[in-house]
Amino acid sequence: MSLSCGFVGLPNVGKSTLFNALSNGKAAAENFPFCTIEPNTGIVPVPDPRIQKLAEQEKSAKVIPATMQFIDIAGLVEGASKGEGLGNQFLSHIRGVDAVAHVVRCFRDPEVVHVKETLDPVRDLELILTELMLADLEMLQQKLARAKKSARSAAAQDPAAKLELALAESFAQSLEEGRIPQYDREDAEQAKVVRGMQLLTLIPAFVCANTDEEFYRNFGKEPITQRLVEKAREYGMEVVPVCAKFETELQGLSPEEAQIFMDDLGIQESGLQRVIHTGYRMLKYLTFFTTGPDETRAWTVTAGSTAPVAAGKIHTDMQRGFIRMEVISYEDLMTYGSWNAAKEAGKLRIEGKDYVMQDGDCCFVRFSV
Repeated sequence: MSLSCGFVGLPNVGKSTLFNALSNGKAAAENFPFCTIEPNTGIVPVPDPRIQKLAEQEKSAKVIPATMQFIDIAGLVEGASKGEGLGNQFLSHIRGVDAVAHVVRCFRDPEVVHVKETLDPVRDLELILTELMLADLEMLQQKLARAKKSARSAAAQDPAAKLELALAESFAQSLEEGRIPQYDREDAEQAKVVRGMQLLTLIPAFVCANTDEEFYRNFGKEPITQRLVEKAREYGMEVVPVCAKFETELQGLSPEEAQIFMDDLGIQESGLQRVIHTGYRMLKYLTFFTTGPDETRAWTVTAGSTAPVAAGKIHTDMQRGFIRMEVISYEDLMTYGSWNAAKEAGKLRIEGKDYVMQDGDCCFVRFSV
């Protein structure tokens, strides 16, 4: 499963430049609105030092990391919820992603015209969220109007339909008050109904601050970025500062050179790593591995997934004919030096259909179809 993250923002905030820097892509990045009409897509490996260590230990012929898909979506303009700019086409592109990065401009460049003329990332973030809220509110109002017409129908007595109606009413009230809707994300029934609604404001989201070198080095220490962090917190979102210039430079360096470069900047992770790790945290993703002489591969599942569900990520037949899973933790495999040595030390576990996957599990699936 590849995490898909859509870059959303006003025109000329540097979305396409940032997309190119993070994904080494080739998105058009000219200085005018709607330069990006169709979404550009780039796929990057998820940074995880464990996979290379496993591959070296098992002498694997191939190494296949988990991946993240970046989608550069056309610039949003005020009135998009009413059809301005690319309107519904723009909004439909957002609905298909797992997570949204709200890109706001935190760089000064007189050569790149700001559509609002002044630099104000808080205003830009609020404009983006307002358009998404208005689009969701319009859809919910239409849903509620249809529900009232069919209030006496058999469908209206269905428990799922009743739950959807109750949630729709609650969400619409929140949106009318300018708040992002909330619900019990641990409730499986509610989560299922909400997924079916496809509300833009309920897609997990964070803020990606596209900075210049000065803002990046001093992020959170001056008023503009301080206010952005505070405003994002009000909406329950993290802010990830990324400098496209630094990311572009990192792309051309070896791992050793990149580490020296980051040490000089006083940072522990690149912008790419921070964006990916933020997405994984929001979506509660974890990584498990299959490893051997043929290949070492990283797989992604949602936290709480059982062994058969994880097996299905490898191949649907494995989930359908699941018998058991043989599991050794990454730490034990590294400690004992090989699968057989860890097994002889009693570190191999036989897990059944109810086993809940843990991050770093190294697995072998037994199945029959």
